[in-house]
Amino acid sequence: MNIAPSTLFTVAGFPVTNTVLTTLIADAVIISLAIAVSKAVSLRPGRLQNAFEAVIDYFYGAIEDIAKERVAFIYPWVISFFIFIVISNFIALLPGFGSIVLHSGGTEHGSALFRAAASDLNLTLALAVISVIASHYYSIKHTGIKSYLGKFISFKMFPVMLFVGGLEFISELVKFISFSFRLFGNIFAGDIVLEKMYYLFPFLALETLVALIQALVFAMLTMAFMSILTEKSH
Repeated sequence: MNIAPSTLFTVAGFPVTNTVLTTLIADAVIISLAIAVSKAVSLRPGRLQNAFEAVIDYFYGAIEDIAKERVAFIYPWVISFFIFIVISNFIALLPGFGSIVLHSGGTEHGSALFRAAASDLNLTLALAVISVIASHYYSIKHTGIKSYLGKFISFKMFPVMLFVGGLEFISELVKFISFSFRLFGNIFAGDIVLEKMYYLFPFLALETLVALIQALVFAMLTMAFMSILTEKSH
């Protein structure tokens, strides 16, 4: 398996890769589930509604315990990241991913029709950029521009705090790398393992756990960083 996804076809000059195709399938599944749940909402909830309410209650409660009143704007981001990542990861564990191959031009080795969305560094980097930029946007909106800049530029106890502020700025830049490569590396490595040993149940069970954990890690780190950056200084 190549690190770069395979281009299946182009639309108006835009390359549609096998990871883009999987992303579109994940989006369709999420929209379908949302419609199904909205129609099934009842005072006597069924299994689908109970499952969604359990996930929603868990994340809302966890965020409220840490962020308090800021849960109102942090929660939608966290739950959105989790649902998209976990569903796209689970879809990639279905039979056919990596094994259905398209051959073109008479080549012996074709391109996989489907590939895990998070095994594309473009996607994980995009998610990281959205997470980090949203965190800084709400930091400025909630604490004010003066307080926000004070996290990185401070002349108190010069030059110690200025140096600390510089380290804080570097750490924010590092988030782009850590966020994207953590998710990409785990899912890409799992794809390689399953490509060779899908028939072994322990590996499939392990990757199912990894798919869930990685979605949870990304969502909870987003929650933690948003909570820290939007906390007003006393």
